[in-house]
Amino acid sequence: MKWPADRILDSSPKSFGMYEVAMPLMAQGIDLIHMEVGRPDFDTPAHIKEATKKALDDGLVHYGDFLGNLEFREALADKARKTNGLPAAPGEILVTNGLTHAAYVTCMAAIDPGDEVILLEPYYPQHINKVELAGGVVITAALDRANGFRIDANAIRSKLTDKTRMIALVNPANPTGRVFSREELQSVADIAQEHDLLVMADEVYEQIVYDDNVHTSIASLDGMWERTFTHFAFTKGYAMDGWRMGYVVANEKFIDGLLKVSMNDVAHVNVFIQEGGRVAVTDSQQCVLDMVSEDKRRRDLVVNRLNAIDGIRCPAPEGTIYAFPDISSFGVPATDLAVDILNQTHVVVESGGFYGKTAEGHFRVCFGAEPYARIEEAMDRLEAYFADRSVAKVG
Repeated sequence: MKWPADRILDSSPKSFGMYEVAMPLMAQGIDLIHMEVGRPDFDTPAHIKEATKKALDDGLVHYGDFLGNLEFREALADKARKTNGLPAAPGEILVTNGLTHAAYVTCMAAIDPGDEVILLEPYYPQHINKVELAGGVVITAALDRANGFRIDANAIRSKLTDKTRMIALVNPANPTGRVFSREELQSVADIAQEHDLLVMADEVYEQIVYDDNVHTSIASLDGMWERTFTHFAFTKGYAMDGWRMGYVVANEKFIDGLLKVSMNDVAHVNVFIQEGGRVAVTDSQQCVLDMVSEDKRRRDLVVNRLNAIDGIRCPAPEGTIYAFPDISSFGVPATDLAVDILNQTHVVVESGGFYGKTAEGHFRVCFGAEPYARIEEAMDRLEAYFADRSVAKVG
């Protein structure tokens, strides 16, 4: 018996990175400080949970609309218009089981076998899986590392072929923490329009931006609404990662194709949690502002403490819940160093190599998954580790 199907065999196996490496220690009951997992440690705001409980009590428990509850989609379309500048109608929204599902549905609907998809590197590894499961070929275009991982239009252009179908980007960017400027996004838009390409935009961190940085949806730029799939989720901004709820905003011409995949995959998203999502976007956003304020406090702690360690350079992330320190001066592969840190300090950080060759020499350090005091403890341990370690810094 042949098993599994070729499309599974041909897709790249992607682990859970250092979380997977840490699992044996977790199984022993060792208390690890998790700075590798990209999740918020906040509880879902109470008013969102209460709305969901009420929906259950009110009997919202039966089959629903394949696109998502109409009132929910009306609220999402209103938010997309007012917040993101997207001319969306309720019929141009597909509610999904989180952002990962949004990427899967988009890739399955948009990509034919052999189509090439350009990922900006450092990339989000899960996008590789989705492209390859759809039969596509992943091509990477490096961000400009020397200039803070800015978008390099020439690098993208150099990877274009007659098979290029789509460009995928994450903004704000995981793992680098960059918030791409309007000018950077326009350079991608110019390429997409010149070569008639689709764009898949992961904007899950849209609400988590710091200082004077501003998030721009690429689909809001002239000529991009007609070719962009914009993915949003409730995971980060509302601390709803376990709820598994997101949505695709796209031109009406794309919706039927997306729906054919989604309705044959999950049919539709759980109906009563959609009521929680509706309340999340229509009620006060103060809960989001409060969580982002605490994220910024944690960011500042991590950036200041890491920069105080000789040999580490850590720019302040402009958005997301990730710092992306440069540890290349130690001359040790990032994965080897991350594993040693895990074993010696019980602090888990993610190796930059997990996000592509361009990210080698970096760690991704999540400051969103642990409370402030635990992050302070992690920084104390890392400071002691680098003060005592025997591998000399290069240069």
